[in-house]
Amino acid sequence: MDKLLNSSNSFRNFDSKREDYLEWEEYFMATAFLAAKRSKDPCSQVGACIVNENNVVVGIGYNGMPKGCQDNNFPWGKMSEDPLLNKYMYVCHAELNAVLNKNSADVKNCILYVGLFPCNECAKVIIQSGIKEVVYLSDKHCLKASTIASKKMFDAVGVKYRQFIPKHSKIVIDFNEINENPMTQLPETPIKDVKCQNQLATEHQEICNNLEKILL
Repeated sequence: MDKLLNSSNSFRNFDSKREDYLEWEEYFMATAFLAAKRSKDPCSQVGACIVNENNVVVGIGYNGMPKGCQDNNFPWGKMSEDPLLNKYMYVCHAELNAVLNKNSADVKNCILYVGLFPCNECAKVIIQSGIKEVVYLSDKHCLKASTIASKKMFDAVGVKYRQFIPKHSKIVIDFNEINENPMTQLPETPIKDVKCQNQLATEHQEICNNLEKILL
């Protein structure tokens, strides 16, 4: 099993289909993980991606403060004895944001891809929104009451849930790759500088004149 997916062009056959492309579920889970990079949470960064029946992404979210609540004005810690000084009172989870950020009329019968198994509060949102299945990567909080409650609700209403087993431990995004692929190189940019064009025209004419003298 591959441990790293990195689209290198060094030994690629450009006459046939790529074999190292992302499969749908890898793509959706990777989208969730990329969204998680937007989170300001110092402890836990979680992303979520909602996909419809046509494999189209219709919602993306990550855990963060509500819109308009400045990140620097609210707590990110979780150890204070004062609940108002802990993040839990304020942070919106990735699943909730993904549903609220949807670009479609609804998310009924969609699939949610998320890094962590949803908590009980997010499970309520998932059920109410009509999402039919949850695909998660980690269930590390499986013994918590909130996770147990989530599964109890999912089982009661028929929302499916399953763990995603990745084929690759890492997916590398290299912004320089687009310039390294010889098959995607753009043609040289036409010269737009008028002075440069005139100089080339003059040099070309001089070469032609010299050739005429030689031939004569």
